[in-house]
Amino acid sequence: MKAYIFPGQGAQFVGMGKDLYENPLGANLFELANEIIGFRISDIMFSGTDEELKQTNVTQPAIFLHSVILAQILGEDFKPDMVAGHSLGEFSALVAANALTFEDGFKLVIARANAMQKACEAQPSTMAAILGLADDVVEKICAEINEVVVPANYNCPGQLVISGSIEGIDLACTKLTEAGAKRALKLNVGGAFHSPLMEPAKIELQAAIESTPIAVPICPVYQNIDAKPYTVPSQIKENLIKQLTGAVRWTQTVENMLADGATDFVEVGPGNVLQGLVKKVSREVATSSASL
Repeated sequence: MKAYIFPGQGAQFVGMGKDLYENPLGANLFELANEIIGFRISDIMFSGTDEELKQTNVTQPAIFLHSVILAQILGEDFKPDMVAGHSLGEFSALVAANALTFEDGFKLVIARANAMQKACEAQPSTMAAILGLADDVVEKICAEINEVVVPANYNCPGQLVISGSIEGIDLACTKLTEAGAKRALKLNVGGAFHSPLMEPAKIELQAAIESTPIAVPICPVYQNIDAKPYTVPSQIKENLIKQLTGAVRWTQTVENMLADGATDFVEVGPGNVLQGLVKKVSREVATSSASL
């Protein structure tokens, strides 16, 4: 069974999507996206600077566009038995699975990116990758700290990203290193994604999600909040809203997809980060990148 997976923030690179623009359908979709967002995001993707591409309100729409336009160009070759996306990638997965239209999905991603950018500016915060410790050890130490600091991304066994206030992350990094973490690496991100500090962004995005039509997808969508498959539109919406402040349970998602029969994971979008994470959950499973 084929599982198609869609990357999130961090997969971007200058030049991404340029090959997709050479396809007539790709060019049309990029021009529609430029119109919707109000500036030529395609120019930043193809030939901007790393700094321009790194802004949350550019990065998220850019990765979404790369993933979704690639899936649309694949057309009949895109035949998923199941889909999932990492954080932002969940929106790409929903569009690729026909639960959201291209335009509605893109508008939600723009709203999400802008809301998150505002939340980041309002409250200085950060994230850190903790390597080489069991998840339950990381969870226990975070829970004992008297600051906002929570597990945010369960990426693969032995790699859990934590999120919170700058003080909370600094303290957690010290304590987790003392507890035996191989590395506690602060990340160069704008804020504490997937933590309670994203509550203002969640409230802002909730209204947009609730007013956007979501259809029954063509296959189950495994959602970040609990790593389970969904096809009922009302449940999909509810999980999307919770996603901004809840953890991305990627390890559990891959485990559940494997348990449900996935034999082949195809990454749709820039880079190959997710393939690496899948291999750390199961070395035997086949992984590849979608290509034209």
